[in-house]
Amino acid sequence: MNALINELQLKIEKLEHEINFKNGLISILSHDSKEIFGNYLLLIEAVEQKTISEEDFFKLLPQIKSDAQKNLQTVQDSTAWLKTQYGEFKINPVKIMVMGLFHHLEKKYAAKLKEKNLKFHFKGDHDAFLTTDRLLLEYVLDKILNNAVKYSFPGQDIHFQYFTENNEDVISVVDSGTGIGEKYLSAIFNYDNPVFTGTAGETGVGLSLKIVKNFVSLLHGNIKIISSENNGTAVSIFLPKI
Repeated sequence: MNALINELQLKIEKLEHEINFKNGLISILSHDSKEIFGNYLLLIEAVEQKTISEEDFFKLLPQIKSDAQKNLQTVQDSTAWLKTQYGEFKINPVKIMVMGLFHHLEKKYAAKLKEKNLKFHFKGDHDAFLTTDRLLLEYVLDKILNNAVKYSFPGQDIHFQYFTENNEDVISVVDSGTGIGEKYLSAIFNYDNPVFTGTAGETGVGLSLKIVKNFVSLLHGNIKIISSENNGTAVSIFLPKI
């Protein structure tokens, strides 16, 4: 009887988590869409009614571009999550070379790393393999590295680390950037957590980490973040060996 009650309780908690995640996602999408497109409409109306000069309009273009990039990122993140919600989604475990993941990220972020003069290093067994869903894992690592780049200062190092522990594959992305204060770290996955600006003024919507945690759960793994203000951040993904 107790076992049945515990099983039901776990199912209820899982459903509550899924509902909270979806409600939070909808809230973010609704808020950001209204804010961004509302600003666009106000600006267009100002140009049409000639209440803003051409000079002032062109001064606003960098902010418009930034808002558009943020909105595009929201759509891309949401689309990635939606793909896991159609039909009977199942992870597709495949054998993946860890160095292949590193080189994939190194190539994808080459321009951003060069722009900030950041060095991207690999630590671990160069011949190591792990077995998991490539699509979900690449999304997770992409978002984690994106944050590491965003919050690193020019000239710093970012480390991609791999090791095994307690029959788990562990991948960590470690930076020496701005870090996260203790009062924010405990609520990093909440939907009311503030969104921080990167060291070069980069912006985001704070949605990626919520989806990252959801995807790590789909991989039957766990995510751990160690950080302190001005001392950098280490984000680790723990995946069960298959």
